Amino acid sequence: MFLPFSHQRAGAGLVACAAAALALCPLNALALESTWSEASHSQVRLLADSADSGPRAGIEIRLEKGWHTYWRYPGDAGVPPAFDWSGSENLASASVQWPAPEVFKDESGMKSIVYHDRVVFPVAIKPADPALPVKLKLKTDFAVCEKLCVPARAEMNLDIPPETGDLSEILEQASSTVPRKAMLGESGALSIASIRIEHGEKPRAIIAVTTPEDAAPRLFAEGPNEHWALPLPEKIDAADGKTRFSLAFAGAPPGTKPIPHKLFLTLAAGDDAIEVEIPLE
Repeated sequence: MFLPFSHQRAGAGLVACAAAALALCPLNALALESTWSEASHSQVRLLADSADSGPRAGIEIRLEKGWHTYWRYPGDAGVPPAFDWSGSENLASASVQWPAPEVFKDESGMKSIVYHDRVVFPVAIKPADPALPVKLKLKTDFAVCEKLCVPARAEMNLDIPPETGDLSEILEQASSTVPRKAMLGESGALSIASIRIEHGEKPRAIIAVTTPEDAAPRLFAEGPNEHWALPLPEKIDAADGKTRFSLAFAGAPPGTKPIPHKLFLTLAAGDDAIEVEIPLE
């Protein structure tokens, strides 16, 4: 099950609030929030706050039990969410960030890359004029699936003043679920240690990763653009503190060589995740 939040980070504040009167607890869990927008088997809302570093936002999707939606690359089947900010005011840019996903295997054996239950997408907001409020207007289209998939659509608005004074704990926690940037071979408890290309009739990459002990790694591969449809890497073995995966170079766009000039690998284990960009030229 997808767990988008770290209970450790929130635990101290929750215990303190339980031990004291509510009036004495800082009301920073939800600095700004829109009303919930009802969608197919789901609800969606906008979250936001603003401080010295500027405004930021988030898109929270709650899914009915047993239903899921998709990562930016859905895997064997599915449709990634689309976010339309064109109706917003004083918005120069809005960059959606993607928490680490899970793998879902259906009865036919197809594997999709998904979120279950609840997910918050942090959004980096850049105002056209930092001295003025940002008036967010979002239209989002996404797919929700159980045994069958159905389209979902939601619209919502939220105004962000230049500074709210309070930070959203939900956005703080959601940001911690987004894979951090890392380098190939970079040391650490979680790392993509090496990659080796095997050429031939069916070229593939052999990828070695390291994760904390007893943490099951999840590895996802993306090509240089959205036209690539690479399969999920398959686990080969685990030994000497490393887990090896095989990535078949299938799913190249028509007229393109099977081996891309660049790979984006996302490695997740537990609540931690990294993203590594790897040139293959």
